[in-house]
Amino acid sequence: MKESEKVSWEQGRCTAQQGRLQSQKLMVWLMLLVSITYMVYTLKLVSVSTSTSSTCKQGPLIMKHVVSSNGTEWAEGSSRQYFRSGKGKRREKTELRHVVFGIAASSKLWEHRKNYIKIWYKKDKMRGVVWLDDRVKTDPNEGLPQTKVSTDTSNFVYTNKLGHRSAIRISRIVSETLRMGLKDVRWFVMGDDDTVFVTDNLLRILNKYDHNQMYYIGSLSESHLQNIFFSYGMAYGGGGFAISYPLAKALHKMQDRCIQRYPSLYGSDDRMQACMSELGVPLTKEIGFHQYDVYGNLFGLLAAHPVTPLVSLHHLDVVEPIFPNATRVEALQRLAIPMKLDSASLIQQSICYDKQRRWTISVSWGFAVQIFRGIFTQREMEMPSRTFLNWYRRADYTAYAFNTRPVSRNPCQKPFVFYFSKAKYNSTLQQSVTEYDRHLVPNPECRWQMADPATIDKIEVHKQRDPHLWDRAPRRNCCRLMKTNKTGIMKIDVAVCRDGEFSEPSN
Repeated sequence: MKESEKVSWEQGRCTAQQGRLQSQKLMVWLMLLVSITYMVYTLKLVSVSTSTSSTCKQGPLIMKHVVSSNGTEWAEGSSRQYFRSGKGKRREKTELRHVVFGIAASSKLWEHRKNYIKIWYKKDKMRGVVWLDDRVKTDPNEGLPQTKVSTDTSNFVYTNKLGHRSAIRISRIVSETLRMGLKDVRWFVMGDDDTVFVTDNLLRILNKYDHNQMYYIGSLSESHLQNIFFSYGMAYGGGGFAISYPLAKALHKMQDRCIQRYPSLYGSDDRMQACMSELGVPLTKEIGFHQYDVYGNLFGLLAAHPVTPLVSLHHLDVVEPIFPNATRVEALQRLAIPMKLDSASLIQQSICYDKQRRWTISVSWGFAVQIFRGIFTQREMEMPSRTFLNWYRRADYTAYAFNTRPVSRNPCQKPFVFYFSKAKYNSTLQQSVTEYDRHLVPNPECRWQMADPATIDKIEVHKQRDPHLWDRAPRRNCCRLMKTNKTGIMKIDVAVCRDGEFSEPSN
């Protein structure tokens, strides 16, 4: 190779080597840049993930706080909701001091019907006003609410030929009570002088709702025809209804003008519902308020009460006494014993079976126990038996706004009824023992080859007091037979159903 060619080849080789070194350096820097970028991105993801998991511990969704025009705050977008006042405090539980009762009464019936009010009204714990058409004699030692005479309503037009114009004054009771300017009122509760309230259960119902909102709470008539004639969206006043304070204020501003638009309506409660309709507030139904538009014996209704707190009883002068061999007032005074002992469980039904003797047992706690020969399904037993007539004094089962079952004509299936007689409470065990005595009436002859319930004279029902019964999802309690060596006595335990427990009928 010539010298000049050798020099050129060496120079080219050096240039190539330098190019390869530069390429390698560039690749190293590029890989280093990618690595640093990846590390930064990863650290950012970890930081976001940590903050997200911290947020998720508080709830599955991010909460947005919303404040309404009346100052009520709630959490929107959260799996849990809570209410706070405008000052940020959680809503205080409603108590009796927050409720004012407005009671519609007649001066002619006052001496008799005031005895119903005495059963449930406690002057030292409650506030209420009895609104009358005329003055009556009062005794402060009777512990009754104060009495007032309703303002004159003669300027209002009333054209219904079947009703009475006292309906106008009664429909204005909530507004008149509001005008008294009582402090710290959350709810106005309307009722009649022949209505008995279970006030602890009333509070359980009211505490389900925000008193800062407009609520109209009550229930319908038992009579399908009554509901058709008046309204399925109306709270019947005898059974009682509750109106929140904001709704009472809105009603007061427009009620007199509203009443003038409905001169042909029959009663006070349909006038109230007409005004609620104008305000755009629907009825919130709570079926524990009982109008009892029926005649005869309430036994079938009370022995199969729906799974909801018993709030009120009405038309007590129309139906028979709820316990035999007692006056109406005496019978209600007896019911007041279990009412004070465990109001949440009052008249709640439990159904179980004595499979050895093939009996079906229905417990209406604090009221009555029934023993049936044979096995009846739960579906049958939870339907009230037709021991009563409808509001038009007919034995027509299509006239009710709920399912009923006929009273069996089979002499062997006539129930043996045991009525509540007395109760005792063990404060150490927090357990009540209520006793039920057999109603001594002749039972028809039965030729079935099975055990005779006539051998049982007394039933003892053992039960833990459960004030939080209605804080859980509604469900009937379970009942179980207890072992006993005492002749003529049956012992039953009533309690919350255990996990997986249910009463299974066997053939």
